[in-house]
Amino acid sequence: MSEFKELHDLLVQFRDERDWEQFHDSKNLALALSIEAAELNELFLWKKDRDAERVDRQRLREELADVFAYAIMLAGRHGLDVSQIVREKVEANARKYPVEKAKGSSSKYKDL
Repeated sequence: MSEFKELHDLLVQFRDERDWEQFHDSKNLALALSIEAAELNELFLWKKDRDAERVDRQRLREELADVFAYAIMLAGRHGLDVSQIVREKVEANARKYPVEKAKGSSSKYKDL
């Protein structure tokens, strides 16, 4: 069993013990994910570049955990294997951003 599957099962158990499945449709999971990502961004809001790296690590852990949890739940709801879809995305990006063109550049693939 993959670690992502184990995490999904843990999250489902937590959810089901509280009868929260009724709230975990795709729309609400996506919205929750977006809201948690905004809370993650808030940790860095208004900080100078040098200060942004000195973020409160405990809050960073908590917000990242929320983002990951909702992403894993949304993927699970649609029968998606997180490891597989991330690997596929990396492979697609490798084709769009070949090392010889993209190395050291922040340009969009169409501008390389």
